[in-house]
Parts: sequence; structure tokens; C-alpha cells
Amino acid sequence: MRKTLGWLLSLVVLIGTMGAAGSTAQAATAAEPPAATDIKDQILGIPGMSLIEEKPYPGYRFFVLNYEQPVDHRQPWKGTFKQRLTLLHKDVSRPSVFFTSGYNVNTSPRRSEPTTIVDGNQVSLEYRFFTPSRPDPANWANLDIWQAASDQHRLFTALKKIYKKNWLATGGSKGGMTATYYERYYPRDMDGVVAYVAPNDVANKEDSAYDRFFAKVGTKECRDKLNAVQREALVRREPLEAKYAVAAAENGWTFTTVGNLDKAYEAVVLDYVWAFWQYSLLSDCGSIPVAATASDQEIWDSIDAISGFSAYADQGLETYTPYYYQAGTQLGSPDIKQPHLGNLSRYGYQPPRNFVPRDIPMTFQQGVMADVDKWVRNNADQMLFVYGQNDPWGAEPFHLGYGVRDSYVMIAPGANHGANVAKLLDGEKTLATAKILQWAGVAPAATIADESKAAPLAAADAQLDQQDLEREPQLRP
Repeated sequence: MRKTLGWLLSLVVLIGTMGAAGSTAQAATAAEPPAATDIKDQILGIPGMSLIEEKPYPGYRFFVLNYEQPVDHRQPWKGTFKQRLTLLHKDVSRPSVFFTSGYNVNTSPRRSEPTTIVDGNQVSLEYRFFTPSRPDPANWANLDIWQAASDQHRLFTALKKIYKKNWLATGGSKGGMTATYYERYYPRDMDGVVAYVAPNDVANKEDSAYDRFFAKVGTKECRDKLNAVQREALVRREPLEAKYAVAAAENGWTFTTVGNLDKAYEAVVLDYVWAFWQYSLLSDCGSIPVAATASDQEIWDSIDAISGFSAYADQGLETYTPYYYQAGTQLGSPDIKQPHLGNLSRYGYQPPRNFVPRDIPMTFQQGVMADVDKWVRNNADQMLFVYGQNDPWGAEPFHLGYGVRDSYVMIAPGANHGANVAKLLDGEKTLATAKILQWAGVAPAATIADESKAAPLAAADAQLDQQDLEREPQLRP
């Protein structure tokens, strides 16, 4: 384009020296390039793309969109559904980041850490079957990791015609898993993958890694304190379940899916220790009550603040039905022994089947996660996995074998499920930042010469860079 325009301008000068002034003006006018098409028009020019709304944000264009996708990518003629996404547009000359949380999409402007690092555009896609991105009628057999990866591949293929620079895939937790699965099935799409706190439940029935994790995480003092509160909540089951019944009546909670209030109560209590380490820090242990002297209200308040008594009501489960369905069909889910509870537990860790309406059929597919794990170990290319040292989900992480290329697993000391590059030790933080910049094709010369000089290219923005830590339900075996 630049060569063509230069040739035209040279031609204008030549004509100007040979002809009249009027002819020169006409030639110059003819040489002016046409006005660029507005980015919104370019996006809406993609077949199947429609606008829900545009929201202003300084320095960006932010769009909430729908994209028409096949219900079944293997049989696209069998119908379509509208999948919601957002686009944070910076400039087509910048790299792009493909983000997914693995859940609903946030319709407010947000920027993932890799997007800030590369100062790029961001496409955020809602995971299929999370409402409103659910086919109607819903054939749940079409909810699997290959179909979701194919959603990403099809959207990327359409957008790559506009955003032609490098692309990275990213996400945290189930989003990190999603980015990894996308790379496994479509390894030629992305130029790099940054997967945060991505669980890797290779063998669903082998979960001893979690028991080892809970035996040593944090300090013994903190572990004992948490275990005591959890145990006390089961010792005081009768008065605390009475409070639960009152809260359920006040909030309109029902328990059809899980079965009854007693099962829901125990599920919340058994989540307590896990949820603390997932969302809290060792320094938060001081806020945990002393079980032996705590009132019923103090026990209730601590369990509610950390686990959430609404979680296993029908109203709390409904949003996460696709998550529990996938846990019980492909992803797997952890089980932990919790020996300190003795015989106080009536149900143990309940399976995902208990959290999905019974009219939705579920059959676990053995070997799906082992296939992904094997692929990552042998084929990872420009992939970065970041975990938090004190995050239970990191007990079964992804590992890298000898055949991988330019790929890394890094652990943020003391971090929870919100671990990211910024929380890594300095040496790993600059290395990870440098790699992200290189994979995106925007590493400054100083960074190429010395990776220790790597730093995010975009200035921090308190609103855009908010970390929306998904309050995920605890996956069950």
C-alpha cells in the first residue's frame, strides 16, 4: 500500500510539471486514498455478527455483540445459536488477545493482563450454554471442550481478516483450561497462550494430590483453625440448619436439584476450607473465629462469607449448570478426604450429578483430560501456565515434557486463585512479560536485547484492569 501510494504521488508531481494547474489539482485529488471504513462497520460486516450495544471508553471502542454459531460444528446444517461476545478495540495495528472466563462474559469494559502487557485489542467470548448463549432447545450433548474450541476457532477465523497482527489466547481457571483446550485442538490459530491457574484433572478418580496439598498449605495454626470451624459447623448442624431454613425462606431459595436443605448445608460446609485457600490469603487467617468459643452466628457468618449459603440452592446452581455438567462429563472434579470431620459428614463430597437437574443426562467420558495432558506435555509451543502457591486448584497442574518449545510453568509465591504474572518473583515476572511481548510481536528492542527490561506497554487503568475473580462453585468428583 505504501509503495503504491508513493508511486501515485510521484506521478502527480510529474503531471504537475507537464500540465496546467487545474490538471495537477485533479490528479492530486484522484491520488487521495478513500476514507477508512469505521471499525464497527467492519465488524458488523462479518456474516452472522450483530450489535447489542456500544459503550464508550476513553482510548478504546467497546462493543457487546452476538455471533451466530453452529449448535454442532460437526453438523453445522442442524441449526445455530447466538453466542455473546465483547470487543475492546484499540487499533487494528495492535495485537489481539482472545479471552474467555469459561463462563458468562462480562459486558463491562475489561482488560486481561496479557492485553495490558501488549497494549492490544481484546475479544472476550461467552462460553456456550451459559445463558443467553444457549441453544434452544438445548441438546447438552453439544456442550463439550471440542465444540467450545471450535466456537473460538470460527470466531477467530472471522476476526483475523480485520485484526491481522499476532493473537494470544488467555483465561483464568476454567478460562485457562479453555485457552489450553483451544490450543490443543487448533494449535495453528494463536501465536501464544497464557493460561492462569488452570486445573488439570488427568485421572478423575485419583485425587490424592489435593489431600497432600491441604496437609501442608499455609501454616499448621491456620489449617487447624479452619478445620475446627468446619467441624464445628457440622457439630452444630441442627441450630445452624434452622438458621439456613430461615434464610432460605427469606430469599426464596429452594433445593430441588441437590435434593434437600440438609444436603445443601453440608455441601456448603465441606467447601469451607477449600474456598478459603482459593479466595483468601494466609494473612486472612486472623479473621477466622476460634471454633470452641465462637457463637452460632459467628460460625454461620464465617461459613457464609467464605463458602456462601446460596451456592447450592437451585437459584445458585442454575447459572453454573453448564459448569457442573462439564465436570461430570469431561473435566473431572476433585475429591478430598477431610479426615478431621470424622463421621460427621453424611454425604461426603457430592458428585456433579447432584448439582445438575435430573432431566439432563450425564455420562463421564474417560480419557478426554488425559489426551489434553499428553498433548501439552509433548507439544506445548509458546505456552505459559501461571499458578498460585496456595491455590487448591494448582494441586493438579499442567506439566511440560522434554519436547515442548518456548513454554513455561511458573508459580506465584503465597498467591491464591488470583495468581498472575504481576505476582511472580521478579526474575520470572520479567521473563513471562518478555515472552508475552515476543509472542505478540511487539517486544521493544530493549526487551529483545535484555529480557529483564520487559514491562507492560499499556499504562495501568484501575477500571479496565479489575480482576473479576470468578466465584466458582467447587467441582465435585
